[in-house]
Amino acid sequence: MYPEHGNLTWILSLLLLSGVLSNEWKVEYQPSVCAVKGSSVVIPCLFYYPKKEKVKEVKWSHESKDSYDGPFIFDSASKNQSSRFQYIGGKRLGGKNCSLKINPVEHNIAGKYIFRFITKSPTGKWTGTEGSTLKIVDLKTSVTNTSGHGATKEGDSVNVTCRNSCDGGDVSSAFIWLKNGVSIHKGPSLYWRDISPSNSGNYTCSLKAHRGTTSGVVHINVEYGPKNTSVSVRPSTEVDVGSNVILTCSSRANPPVENYSWFKVDEDDDIIVENKSELHFREFSLAAGGRYLCSATNKHGSQNSTMVTLKVKAHFPYISIIASAAAALLIVAAVVIAVRRFNEKRAREPEADHVGDQQNTVYLNWPIPDNSNEGNPCEGEQIETVYTTIDFNTKRKSNMQQQMDSHSNDEGAIYSMLQFPGSYS
Repeated sequence: MYPEHGNLTWILSLLLLSGVLSNEWKVEYQPSVCAVKGSSVVIPCLFYYPKKEKVKEVKWSHESKDSYDGPFIFDSASKNQSSRFQYIGGKRLGGKNCSLKINPVEHNIAGKYIFRFITKSPTGKWTGTEGSTLKIVDLKTSVTNTSGHGATKEGDSVNVTCRNSCDGGDVSSAFIWLKNGVSIHKGPSLYWRDISPSNSGNYTCSLKAHRGTTSGVVHINVEYGPKNTSVSVRPSTEVDVGSNVILTCSSRANPPVENYSWFKVDEDDDIIVENKSELHFREFSLAAGGRYLCSATNKHGSQNSTMVTLKVKAHFPYISIIASAAAALLIVAAVVIAVRRFNEKRAREPEADHVGDQQNTVYLNWPIPDNSNEGNPCEGEQIETVYTTIDFNTKRKSNMQQQMDSHSNDEGAIYSMLQFPGSYS
């Protein structure tokens, strides 16, 4: 963030302002330096001492160590130097430049750095105790939900801001925003007036000049009620009686659907199954046919699916059964009608039959003997025997039947012997 040539410019400015000659002991620093993790940084430094002095040793220390006695992160008197810390100042002409270069920068080396020099004079030791503070760029993000909800809900107003710790209270850094690793915006803030589920994702901010320096991940999770609720049917909406049928309710929601309810339409809309995403018919019946829908619910609301209609599939065995039943009903109806008509005809024929029967009836007048004289008949009294034929016709015969009867001799005749006591004069 602070390039090396910028620090060198600061050093030259101090040289011009302070003058080359000075008789005082002093170390001047840039109060703070900000660096990006993984980069290199220069901590600017100028030091002054009396002209008669000759610099013998220069040292740099970290605030975590003793700045007078060490150990030092850089010591010109030591042969064991860390490759991370490089002294880029000088010891001639009064020294002046005492800058320190650090490469690479890590979070664990942040803090105050202090310069110390020693001259050849027995009393020539000086430490610039003010030091220069190295800050490591730390990008912080904050999320504000103007709706005041604990969770981010669809339709809320949301603002996400990126800040660089090195900027203090000012937002002077140039930022870019990334969603799921893809650059989407330039500037310190992201703002959604009416946030939607499509805005959910992982967001980070980065310095425009150092894209490798990113903030922590901000996870935006937009919650919403059930959407796209629908019913699917396996295997088909045309169902065989006795077959296995499964209706599945699906819906998209955040958080996920907590409860599914099933309804059969036109049956008072009563819930027939609850807390199950599937409605299972193990043996489908004729009564199970009809229209169905499901309802999906979570803490943000509910949504009904469109209706699906289950129809019983027509098959020839069932048609033949129905046809046979219909034929049987027609036959029974025909028999009932025929019997009724026959009875009505019989009800109109009795008088004609009675007249015919009278024509075929033979009336006989028999003398009734006088039995006024009680007692047994006289012996030797003769009894007269009379034979007669009586023909009983219960129904009218056709001409053909009558002809057949006339040739049948005495068939159908009933013979009866009547005995009556007789008297002779």
